[in-house]
Amino acid sequence: MQINDKLIKPIYEVNYLRAENVDRYRMIIRYFYLEYEKIHNWLHKEDVYEEIHKIEGYENYTLEQCQQDLQMLVNWGNLTTMQDSNKVRTIEDFKNKKYRYQLSEYTVEIERMTIRLENLEIEGASLEPTLLERIYKQILQISNIKSQDDMNIHGWLQLLMNDFVRLNQNYQDYIKMLNSAKAEELMKTTEFLVYKDKIIMYLRTFVMEMQNNGNLIASVLMQIDISELEIIFQKAAQYEISIPRIGYDLNEKEVYQNFKEKWASLHRWFVGEDGSNEMDKLYEITNEIIRKMTRYAQQISEMINRGSNRKEQYQYIADIFTKCENIEEAHCLSAYVFGVEDCLHLTHIQPRLSEDIHMGVYQESPSSIRFDPHSRIVRKKTLRKPAKDYSLERKMNQLELEAELAKQKESIQKLIINGEIDFASLPKIDSSTRKTLLIWLSKALAQESLSSKTDYGDHYYIDKSLEKETCVLHCQDGDFLMPSFKIVFKEAHHE
Repeated sequence: MQINDKLIKPIYEVNYLRAENVDRYRMIIRYFYLEYEKIHNWLHKEDVYEEIHKIEGYENYTLEQCQQDLQMLVNWGNLTTMQDSNKVRTIEDFKNKKYRYQLSEYTVEIERMTIRLENLEIEGASLEPTLLERIYKQILQISNIKSQDDMNIHGWLQLLMNDFVRLNQNYQDYIKMLNSAKAEELMKTTEFLVYKDKIIMYLRTFVMEMQNNGNLIASVLMQIDISELEIIFQKAAQYEISIPRIGYDLNEKEVYQNFKEKWASLHRWFVGEDGSNEMDKLYEITNEIIRKMTRYAQQISEMINRGSNRKEQYQYIADIFTKCENIEEAHCLSAYVFGVEDCLHLTHIQPRLSEDIHMGVYQESPSSIRFDPHSRIVRKKTLRKPAKDYSLERKMNQLELEAELAKQKESIQKLIINGEIDFASLPKIDSSTRKTLLIWLSKALAQESLSSKTDYGDHYYIDKSLEKETCVLHCQDGDFLMPSFKIVFKEAHHE
């Protein structure tokens, strides 16, 4: 392989096929290509804008966006520019620099490739995902095709039905091929492992495309009005009858009924009746074939592993044994290769009484281990223990809580002056007292009467006369900015 600069350099011209605004870029390039086919090479941005603007869904496309898109395509090398000086009449026109645009040679070839990909068809029995995409795009045209002449309607309907017939026949032939006796015999051989992954990936790719486009086709078919279909069938039948034939004449009613029945088959294939359609059946059949292939491949792998030839391994080990000088060395090698034939496992060994390395196991003192029975009949006796008395701990906790509440009540009572607590004139308080006062404040503010009752049974209400003024509540853990509320108690407070 010869390496040159053209081979290893990046091709920026293909960026428009995968960029963020790929829909706009591809429509612009396709418009340039169609005009290129008409020997109309140079276009202005106004020509491109008018063409894109009239496409359905792009009514809000602006001239500024068109200029940005064209400039991006120029940066990627898809378009070449030339300043149009023919229409320049003033210095201002020359400064604005009106350009003409033309497709580059690379882009012409790339666009030709995309057109071939869009119309790519595979002959023979296959599961062709592009047929589903083409059928979906053709059905979306039904709202526009009904207003066209009889010839275009007939061509559109024939193309749609041909794709549908091709899809139906191809999937039946392909599934029949995978379920044939020849395929069953192949799946049981080791040669099948070469094809297994490719076939499974092919089936899964088709299933994913069928789930995406098939569901979209079904949703569109359910929204089509029957009256629109009647008009399309009538116009297509009229054009079919108008084609001159020698030797026989067609019946318009039969042609109309033929188109109608084909459409009904298309509807049943994707939408179905009583919740069942051919698309779901194909999905189940495909999954079953994938499971069968996976099962056969697993069986073949297990058979290969069971029947693997270890003759060379045994021969190598035998050569090593022949090099042993005596039986003791052969015993050691056997222990390494095959493991110890008979070993004694010792456990629960107590600390040794002596550090003598020559003392044997039989000279050590015995140790005993208690085993619990594993029989379901014999159960281990459970010892019932009386419940522990926690009354003293509960009493102590209660006394501590009461003492803390009493201390808190005493500290709050010191803040009550003339039967009220004025937040603006409070001294520095602790966090617990602040939390209690704010709870009282929120409870009363949540009521329409602005009144509530404390935990000690005292009734109070909130004075909001100075609400618009703010005050700072000084606390041990920081300062709190709040409105100047007052908590006023309805009854005299006695310490």
